[in-house]
Amino acid sequence: MSATRLTLARPARIAACVAAWASGAAIAALSGGAVAAQFHSTTDVAILYDAPSAKARPLFVLAKDTPLELIVTVEGWMKIRDVAGTVAWVDRKVIGDKRMLVVRAPVADILANPVDSAPLVFKAEQNVLVELVDPAYVTNTPGWAKVRHRDGQVGYVRIGQVWGL
Repeated sequence: MSATRLTLARPARIAACVAAWASGAAIAALSGGAVAAQFHSTTDVAILYDAPSAKARPLFVLAKDTPLELIVTVEGWMKIRDVAGTVAWVDRKVIGDKRMLVVRAPVADILANPVDSAPLVFKAEQNVLVELVDPAYVTNTPGWAKVRHRDGQVGYVRIGQVWGL
């Protein structure tokens, strides 16, 4: 017996993906399970599209190391949300596991230890990217994230001052 492959038109495929994602979210909500946001970063320059296809309309280009929130993955494409709240599609090939954060406060103090009285290591202005050094540290020390600046400086930032967690 041979298998028949069903090919959906683009609007139908998108509707099916949305329906699948919505039903999964509903099941998680009804089961009492918490769905944590997943964040990734671009590994190279990335083009955002309005649909999951290289033939779709390109919306804009993101720089390397841009943090993105994953909404859903479909056939090698990721539906993402960026720091500005834009929802779009990106090719999975340009997304990595390195975790980057973007400073959202006008200026974030990066401290030597995860306490307000710790010495200042450096200040990061709004929209500066910092690497999340230890993802577990966010839960081990609530309210703080251990980060590294591209120049190598390491310290702790209040999680309310960054986006990407």
